Amino acid sequence: MRLSFFTLLSRGVGCALLGLCTIQGASAQQDSLMSIVAEELDREFKALSQASTPAYYMHYYVNDVEYATISASFGSLVHSSINRNRVLSTQVRVGSYQFDNTHPGSIENGEFGGFAGGAGATVLPLDNNSDAIRTGLWQSATNEYKLALEAYKAMRNRRATSDSLKTSIADFSQEPAQVYDEKAGPSLRSLYDKAHWEQKIRSYAARFLSNSHIVSGDVAFRFSTEQKYFLSSEGSRVRQYATSCYVNIAGTVRAADGDLVPLHLSYYAPVPADLPADDKVFADVDNMVKLLNELRSAPLAEPYSGPAILLAPAAGVFFHEIFGHRIEGHRLKNEYDGQTFKSRINEPVLPKSLTVTFDPTVNMVKGQPVNGAYQFDDEGVKSRAVVVVDKGVLKTFLMSRTPLEEVPHSNGHARAAIGNSPVSRQSNLIVESSKAASMEDLRKMLLKECKRQGKRYGYLFKEVVGGFTVTDRYNPNAFNIFPTLVYRIYADGRPDELVRGVDLIGTPLAMFAEIQAAANDRDVFIGFCGAESGSVPVSASAPSLYVRRIETQKKPRQYESQLLLERPSTTDH
Repeated sequence: MRLSFFTLLSRGVGCALLGLCTIQGASAQQDSLMSIVAEELDREFKALSQASTPAYYMHYYVNDVEYATISASFGSLVHSSINRNRVLSTQVRVGSYQFDNTHPGSIENGEFGGFAGGAGATVLPLDNNSDAIRTGLWQSATNEYKLALEAYKAMRNRRATSDSLKTSIADFSQEPAQVYDEKAGPSLRSLYDKAHWEQKIRSYAARFLSNSHIVSGDVAFRFSTEQKYFLSSEGSRVRQYATSCYVNIAGTVRAADGDLVPLHLSYYAPVPADLPADDKVFADVDNMVKLLNELRSAPLAEPYSGPAILLAPAAGVFFHEIFGHRIEGHRLKNEYDGQTFKSRINEPVLPKSLTVTFDPTVNMVKGQPVNGAYQFDDEGVKSRAVVVVDKGVLKTFLMSRTPLEEVPHSNGHARAAIGNSPVSRQSNLIVESSKAASMEDLRKMLLKECKRQGKRYGYLFKEVVGGFTVTDRYNPNAFNIFPTLVYRIYADGRPDELVRGVDLIGTPLAMFAEIQAAANDRDVFIGFCGAESGSVPVSASAPSLYVRRIETQKKPRQYESQLLLERPSTTDH
């Protein structure tokens, strides 16, 4: 699983009043789509449920997305477009809630699990032509049923000869049908001025021209409006509207030894009007250019084991990677997974001062907007806040409709990228500490521990760009976090020193035991998490942490030999 995290900066909430007639027209058209899909779902399920090997469940999920993208490099526009897609994903289940085509295989016999749906996304027409849309729905459902039927028959035959496949745990939980209709919101074009944002993105990227040692200076903008439709044979009819806007800034400098060193900066807001003002972005990019220049001469770090402080940017990724993926419930039903915490409910797994909650019901955390929010998950289940760890004790897992013995029902955390089949995934991660210390206290703890361990310095991880983790039992259950700003804190009191080339690595259980204290600060971080069901938006809010012992390794180097020509049209400042 891979996570890309970006720093969040935001100012206030804006509202565009333009395009009210467009809104009403879009709403009427989308109502028509809901009716077409509902009628076809009823027709098809009636037929499939009467087949010789009947389907007992099916759903349609339609994502109607319009998105604007802009990219610029060194002040020049390289891409700008507005596009729209309407994508269908279908799931058909054959058998029963207790045993169906998704039943997991047996690791002892080298068996693989059944077919869970998502044979492939279907692109639907953008206009509500009933015949064309119904044809697309019919083709998708037909293909899904055939694959589900084949998988069900195979798993049923295996179960007849394999005791390991005989289990009391159901394959699909029964949940209440939901009806929710969120009317279409403002259109993308009423919230987005193309020429205005092209000029902005160009001006942000132009700040990289001030230093000739910078080899890439790129800015990307993406704004999307999305209407989601979920309809199931159980009677769920859910329509949701969402918007999201991101500006991602990336710069790379060539160090004196040829190493290419990147830095990243990002902003998130629900709509473009809520993004930071230009003077704030200019100041941040100028600071990035300054840091890139400092990284040119920063020493390469050596592998290290010892005390460290993870500022909130790193701490959020830290918890997402080493903890969050290991409490996503669907993996704990898979015998190929390491199942780190499967038997640990009601047992301590973190320091007793820490509480961890995943809350998709909130759009703001500590006054800052977050992107891991939704009203209903991608299986049509109402979202809810889930306290996974209470005062260090594991209480539950993040659940989709794939049940476990310990947690037989969904808690609204089934998620997927467009066109993928949903599994249990993280949402808005919130870490809280009942014993908060000051940052000054954390530094004192680190220095004291450096002296106790005989270390000349400890590490301060200030900013990260992402990370990944491995949870299966055939590879080392480890994590890797990618810091971009790392400082040495020297035990003898000399000034902190910026270093480069550091990756933070480790194994989760060993690392949990080393968490000693949390600060009284907090920050919110926005990112995208990639796993089995694709890339989904997530956020993490965490305090800074003091860890008694971490481990680092050298980052893979990107090397560029001595340049024969200087980059043109630049002026050093």
